Amino acid sequence: MIIATHSGKFHADDVWAAAVLNLMFPGSELLRTRDPAVIARADFAIDVGGVWDPEKGRFDHHQKGFQGARASGVVYASAGLVWKEYGPRCVSLVAEQAGHALSQTQATEIAHAIDADLVQYLDMSDTGAAKNAPGSYGLSAIISGFNPGWLDEQAAGSAEAADAMRMSRFRRAMDIATDILRNGVLYRVGALLAVQQVRQSQRMDDGRLLFLENSALPWASIVRNEMPQVLFVISHSMAEQRYMLHTVPSAPESFDARKDLPRHWAGLQGEELATATGVPDAVFCHNNLFIAACKSWDGVLTMARQALDA
Repeated sequence: MIIATHSGKFHADDVWAAAVLNLMFPGSELLRTRDPAVIARADFAIDVGGVWDPEKGRFDHHQKGFQGARASGVVYASAGLVWKEYGPRCVSLVAEQAGHALSQTQATEIAHAIDADLVQYLDMSDTGAAKNAPGSYGLSAIISGFNPGWLDEQAAGSAEAADAMRMSRFRRAMDIATDILRNGVLYRVGALLAVQQVRQSQRMDDGRLLFLENSALPWASIVRNEMPQVLFVISHSMAEQRYMLHTVPSAPESFDARKDLPRHWAGLQGEELATATGVPDAVFCHNNLFIAACKSWDGVLTMARQALDA
C-alpha cells in the first residue's frame, strides 16, 4: 500500500492518520509530496488531494465546500476522517495483537472514547478551532515540535537533505503517535476486562471494605458508581509486594473521599506511622489522607478497621 500525504511542515492530524493506516496496513510505503500525479497513484491520500472519499482512500479536508463534522459540531481534519473510517477496526487489531478479542460494539465504543479524549483535539488544532489543543504540551504541540527548525534546515545544507530530515522526523512522530494509540486502546481494554473482577472481589466488614488482589486494576469508577457502601479499598501491589489502603473518591478526578483516613496519620512514615497505628509494618500514609501502605495483610486490615472506626 502507498500512503501519500503533503510535503513540508507536518502536523498532528496527518501524522496520526498515517500512523493509523500504517497499523492497519503494515509495511506501507509513505510518500510526502504535493505532486498530483503521485497522489493520484497512491492507495491513500491524507491531508492532501482535495477529496474526501473513504471508499477510494481519500481523506482531505481542505477543499472548498467541505462540511464534515461530528454530531457535536467539531469539524473533522484528516486525523478524525481516518479514525472515523478505521478507528473501530484499528482498536480491534491492537487488542487482538495483545491477545484480547473484542466485540464490534466494544471496539466501536473504545474508538469513540479515543476520539472524544484525543483525536477531536488534534482536528481542532489543525482547523484553528483551538490552539495546540489540548494545550501547549498536548499531543498536537508535541508532534509539531518534531518539525525541523530553520537552524536544522540551514545545517542540512540542501533541500534534499532537509526533506530527508523531515521524513525521518515524521516517522519518529508516527512512532510516538502509534505508541499513544496502542496505550490508549489497551488502557481501555484493561478497564473493560477489570469490571467483572472488581464486581466479584471480596467485600468485608458489612460491605464497607473491598479487597482487590491486584492494585493495578482500575476500580475507582466501578466502586463509586456501583458500590455505595464501600468506604475503603484494600489492594495488593505485586510490583512493590505490599498492601495499599485507598479511600474512595466521591467524584471523578477528585481527592474528596467518602471517608478520609484518620487525620493523625497524615504524612507519617515507618516508625512514626507504626507508633500511631500500632501496626509494626506500616509503611506510609499520604499527607492528603487518600492512600496508605503496609507490608502485611493483617497489618493493612487492622489499619482499615481503624479508619472505619475513626
